[in-house]
Amino acid sequence: MGDVIQIYEDYKNHADFLTVYVREAHPTDEWQMKSNVKDDVCYAQPKTLEQRVTIANDFAKRFKYPLPFGIDDMSNAANDAYAAWPERIYIIDESGHIAYRGGIGPFNYKPAEAREWLAARYGTVKHEAQPAAAAK
Repeated sequence: MGDVIQIYEDYKNHADFLTVYVREAHPTDEWQMKSNVKDDVCYAQPKTLEQRVTIANDFAKRFKYPLPFGIDDMSNAANDAYAAWPERIYIIDESGHIAYRGGIGPFNYKPAEAREWLAARYGTVKHEAQPAAAAK
């Protein structure tokens, strides 16, 4: 999640960003993972749009997620159109065409590739080196 947030912070003045919450990746009633329990993100698969909205809002508030947020409808139209589950990055150009289609996560989800595309288009954003922690 941190990589996407940093990309957003670096390029939000050049491009519009939108995160779309699609169906739950690891719901308690389907395929819950130990990491969900550890991170206290345990949700049943939403059955209504209201439930999806509640989960998305909880996520955004809990993790202070700064990107604009959309929520797929219960017919899963966005997920079906973009094969977005469980996670994927797309860049849509000004003419509405897909300019970058990232791999399906988690194994082929590579935010660095999206950063490379944005850097080629808008220039590389350089970060100042973080000061080293003082020795004790």
